[in-house]
Amino acid sequence: MEKGLRAYMEVLRLVRRLPAETRPYYAKFARENFVNYRKLDDPSSLPDLLRRTYNHSVWVLKKYSVNESLADRLKRVCSC
Repeated sequence: MEKGLRAYMEVLRLVRRLPAETRPYYAKFARENFVNYRKLDDPSSLPDLLRRTYNHSVWVLKKYSVNESLADRLKRVCSC
């Protein structure tokens, strides 16, 4: 659970780097996804979810031409 919360905090930190008009959408998207997966039936699926979190975050950063190295902290949290 702690790793998931740290990943969520890092994703929200990255959302602040996006263009202002896109921030509400991605903040809501992140919250909805983290809420949907907060009660995992199988805890062994957490590494896969964290990997997907990192990969999607990097994709969004590239989409808006934001330096993807800003996701390095998220990468460490996700242990990808």
